[in-house]
Amino acid sequence: MSHGKRTIAVVTGTRAEFGILQPVMRQVGAHHRLHLKTIVAGAHLMTGTWKDVKNAGFAIDARIAMQKKDRVGRAADVDALGRGVVGFGRVFDEVKPDFVVVLGDRIEAFAAATAAAVGGYRVAHIHGGDRAEGVADESVRHAITKLSHVHFAATTKSKARIVRMGESPDSVFNTGSPAADGLKAVKPNPDAPDAIVLQHPIGASDAEEKRFMLATLEATTDLDRLIVAPNADPGSRGIRAALRSKRCKLIEHLPRDLWLQTLAGAKVIVGNSSAGLIEAAILKTPAVNVGPRQAGRERPRSVIDAPYDAKKIHLAVRKAMKMKLSSLRHPYGRGDASKKIADLLAKLPIVDIPIRKQNTY
Repeated sequence: MSHGKRTIAVVTGTRAEFGILQPVMRQVGAHHRLHLKTIVAGAHLMTGTWKDVKNAGFAIDARIAMQKKDRVGRAADVDALGRGVVGFGRVFDEVKPDFVVVLGDRIEAFAAATAAAVGGYRVAHIHGGDRAEGVADESVRHAITKLSHVHFAATTKSKARIVRMGESPDSVFNTGSPAADGLKAVKPNPDAPDAIVLQHPIGASDAEEKRFMLATLEATTDLDRLIVAPNADPGSRGIRAALRSKRCKLIEHLPRDLWLQTLAGAKVIVGNSSAGLIEAAILKTPAVNVGPRQAGRERPRSVIDAPYDAKKIHLAVRKAMKMKLSSLRHPYGRGDASKKIADLLAKLPIVDIPIRKQNTY
């Protein structure tokens, strides 16, 4: 505790997840009953995007190295997960947080939730209950749910799934997604390309990932396009090999403000990022979702699914670019999730949130 305030340790591990967490962190930092601790880990330290956290004005209270640049793959992720659990455990024993806040389904969040739950600290999970196949996303996300004590669901359906998993309804809140916060004020970039291409690996072999990426590149070659680098999940080397083979100009990273302005100004986003199903829908930008990475995730009518087939992706892109989305509805809340989350973290009676959990069934 700090000056009578509750200590909230927010864990961020990647560029994309930090973009969604940033409004939550600002609300926590500004709340008169909360004290923010920012813990940077994982991919941030490997790719250098920890600088985005610092440049956004957040003091970094701890850094936890997990991945190693010379190792990529499923076995490497297992090693990184182990290092993360140990590192987070040590930091939590120093910080002694009232809540550890994690988002989503990556190994950074899983390591933090594991260390906190085993170490005797309450975990608050944002975006639990979602469905998305990913590399191991679905199982990791639901494992984090079972380790967590408070749940901030992004949609009504996600809240219902969490309750069906045996979590107490009193601990599950449909706050909406922080990804929606502030998007009403985003002004489209007039210089945005026609298409944004952002395709992450799904944990296949490098040869398969290269083939998958080549199909998307072939389907969009006739468009003015901006290609954004994939994340560092297993298979990313194959995607980068495809990009090199076609001599594609690649943007490694866009700060969230510029990313949202570009997404709002584009005519379509193509690939398999969750941004195509969440932020793009809120900004009324059509999306072509390629392959199975987002299988099961809720999607509004702005999303068209396509397999790893250049002709079918091309047809989907042309269809998407003709969409009229002025009246589009999405399930991700009203854009006030971060305030709701901060208020709940401040007001929930801690004595009513037992660290030792039981299923409701």
